[in-house]
Amino acid sequence: MIRNMICIGCPMGCELTVEVENGKAVSVSGNGCAVGKRYAETEVSAPTRMVTSTAIAENGTPVPVKTKTAVPKEKIFDVVNAIKSSEVGLPVSIGDVLIEDAAGTGVQIVATKRVE
Repeated sequence: MIRNMICIGCPMGCELTVEVENGKAVSVSGNGCAVGKRYAETEVSAPTRMVTSTAIAENGTPVPVKTKTAVPKEKIFDVVNAIKSSEVGLPVSIGDVLIEDAAGTGVQIVATKRVE
């Protein structure tokens, strides 16, 4: 099977052609760098995404957050719900871990801005 996709690994947005057999990439073409090849291989077998969102502090102040590492694509909405249902104590600094294990993924949620 052939899958065509746009690489999101960098701003170039290369148009990739991926030959897939048994759920794995057996060849990748169109990539301008090694990042594109890795992206295509992961995307066909176990796609992941970084999640960015906003948590709400105890006083109602929004706190921008993100996952420390990518999460399985099928868990994105679970992670967002975990963020939305959390309550953040202030102050927070960039990189502070606000959720240790978001939605059972093992991935930490960290603050991306200092909020007093």
